[in-house]
Amino acid sequence: MTDRALVVVRAGALTTVQDLGRPGHAHLGVPRSGALDGPAAALANRLAGNPPEAAVLETTLNGVAVRPRSSVTVAVTGAPGPVTVDGRPVPWGAPVRVPAGALLDVGAAVSGVRAYVAVSGGIAVDPVLGSRSTDLLSGLGPAPLTDGELLPLGTGPARAAPVDTAPQPAPPAELVLRVTLGPRDDWFTPEAVRAFTSGTYRVSPASNRIGLRTTGPALPRARTGELPSEGMVLGAVQVPPDGTPVVFLADHPTTGGYPVIAVVRPTDLPAAAQARPGTPVRFVPVRRR
Repeated sequence: MTDRALVVVRAGALTTVQDLGRPGHAHLGVPRSGALDGPAAALANRLAGNPPEAAVLETTLNGVAVRPRSSVTVAVTGAPGPVTVDGRPVPWGAPVRVPAGALLDVGAAVSGVRAYVAVSGGIAVDPVLGSRSTDLLSGLGPAPLTDGELLPLGTGPARAAPVDTAPQPAPPAELVLRVTLGPRDDWFTPEAVRAFTSGTYRVSPASNRIGLRTTGPALPRARTGELPSEGMVLGAVQVPPDGTPVVFLADHPTTGGYPVIAVVRPTDLPAAAQARPGTPVRFVPVRRR
């Protein structure tokens, strides 16, 4: 067996393999997928000496523990939390050398939701449609990690970034999402549109990689009936029959029949990946570019 591999000792609540995703397959019903907090994943790869497209581990809330079979460089970014090697604290947000057989333990997030673990060489599971990402909606890519699993690593040369640490944004205390209204805002009453753009929502515990669900003012419709199924994009704010907005994230369905009241600016979506349940959410309208 190859020594370029990780043994999963503790899989955590939900740890998946993610990279830049598989864009361009919506016509096949395949979501983009990929790391929810793209900048954090890219930074982890840079610190570990990997190219941006290398696959990383995306953890959820309580981290992951792995044991490399060979000496590797590792970087952990995203949601901050304790990181140890064989029980000894090591820096978060910085390149760390982990000896062969040592236990790397990424602990529970102190704030935020998702941490990113980059390992020199990248996670080398087999790609599907050009990506190694786990897609929870369609089931494409590797399944979420399980205890005892063996993850292959790439063998390409990797050199850690020549920095000790790198600045990262803190997880949001309030999630402010800039939105462009439409294309179906006319399906809602003027009062509903005002409530959407002026009220405060909160992140629902039912949120996942498919969508950030909210709790807050219900948005009454001006029209009855349902739309024919139409294409959905990353960041679409769909309003199901209960009237509370859902922001579509990386594993979102490519079509849907509920009206989309607005679309979130792509640059605001990484913060949504780190917003814990209960975090206040505001939708701020901006003009079309």
